[in-house]
Amino acid sequence: MITALRAEWRKTTTTRMWWLLAIVLLGYLAFLGAVMAFSLTTDPTAMTGGMGSVPDLDGRAVAKTIYTLAVSLGYVFPLVIGALSMTGEFRHQTITPTLLAEPRRGVVLGAKLVVGAVLGALYGVIGTAGAVLGGLPFLLTKGDGAFLDDRGVLADLLFSVVALAIWCVIGVGLGALLTNQVAAVVVILAFTQFVEPILRIGLVAFDPLEGAQKFLPGAAAEALAGSSLYSTTGMLSLLDRGWGAVVLLGYAALFAALGRFLTLRRDVS
Repeated sequence: MITALRAEWRKTTTTRMWWLLAIVLLGYLAFLGAVMAFSLTTDPTAMTGGMGSVPDLDGRAVAKTIYTLAVSLGYVFPLVIGALSMTGEFRHQTITPTLLAEPRRGVVLGAKLVVGAVLGALYGVIGTAGAVLGGLPFLLTKGDGAFLDDRGVLADLLFSVVALAIWCVIGVGLGALLTNQVAAVVVILAFTQFVEPILRIGLVAFDPLEGAQKFLPGAAAEALAGSSLYSTTGMLSLLDRGWGAVVLLGYAALFAALGRFLTLRRDVS
């Protein structure tokens, strides 16, 4: 297993894709952090487009919302890099020598999941740092402070990193299930940018299924982080942190199991 872990880590870190995505993630979250911090410290109703009621936001709630933006809006990055770690093997036809070197397919997948968790945590640190750095100037000058000495806020920062690490693991499992790289990336972008946001709003509008939106993966990740743009502005509600962790880990286990028993059982040539 140690050998497999070393091999997977080298495969990931010796390419440019992981650090290019990390740089884009940092810039993207810094930009979003600045924009959201400016908006929420100036006019919180602007974040809902004038739709619905917005609760009075104190400085702590605003800070928590800004600091967890990586989980609300940046989770596509660890999800994609996790999927690429698996789909890249099939696209570049390196899966054959990989399985010749380590015939135990469960070990190969397990090593990719572990490396994905580590890389996802790194992305979590980078994305969360970007949101903090982008929002900090506005929180300090226009808001009620940074609240970086608040234990609850620090817990949200920590669990944001954990949530993004799990997202990368989910990406590995999804890549094992959808081995076509283009298809996997298209599915990820479609689901994260269109399908889930629409589902979350649509399910809330349909009373019999209102609570179902809490169990979607994006909502579960936000629950694990402890805050989100949607919940703070009163648009959507979340599970508590414990259930959020259970649901998100459930998705990770589901995709990993499907990839292992549906895809990695097939012959590879």
